[in-house]
Amino acid sequence: MPGSRFSLDTLCGVTASASIAASQLARAVGDNPLDGADFAGDTPADEESVRQARRAEAAPVLAKCLATAAQHRDLSATCCQYTASAIIRDLTEHPEHRPDLPELSPAQYAVLERIARGGTRRYTPHKNPVRITDNDGRTIHPKPFGMLEKERLIRVARTSRYVSQDVVVTAAGQLALDFQKPHRSQAPSPAKPPPAPRNTGGRKR
Repeated sequence: MPGSRFSLDTLCGVTASASIAASQLARAVGDNPLDGADFAGDTPADEESVRQARRAEAAPVLAKCLATAAQHRDLSATCCQYTASAIIRDLTEHPEHRPDLPELSPAQYAVLERIARGGTRRYTPHKNPVRITDNDGRTIHPKPFGMLEKERLIRVARTSRYVSQDVVVTAAGQLALDFQKPHRSQAPSPAKPPPAPRNTGGRKR
């Protein structure tokens, strides 16, 4: 869409920085002089002095690799934020390119907002009803929650059937929050007061 070149450029920055970080981590693994354990009774392959010299030589190399990897990892994360912001801007300016999203009711939108704050969990205890709570410990009604999960606006981390499960908002759910507003019925306008009696200035007889 028009204006999306910036998004493509920042996305290139994401992949390039992530690739450099990965290559630096791979080099750190390859240059790691950590020695394996010797078998019991065997003579060590190298003397301790040789091992210490090898470690001393590798230490600055490893430090530089890890520092470079951390720098490019942070740069990749920053580019991710710029890319996400640019995509939201492009979709705001060109609504014809937005994906089809379900129209949310006020209750569904409110639940999605609560989940987006973080800390929402679903509890599935054995032989007990499922319970869903937000970050304040308040219960979330299962009906709007089920609709959001069905439409893939939220995602449940399925670690186990019998423990609490984290609930997060998906990219589609975030778009729904950004571009939809809860439908609230407008309050009826107050009735107009009756017109004041017109003063004609006449006298009663």
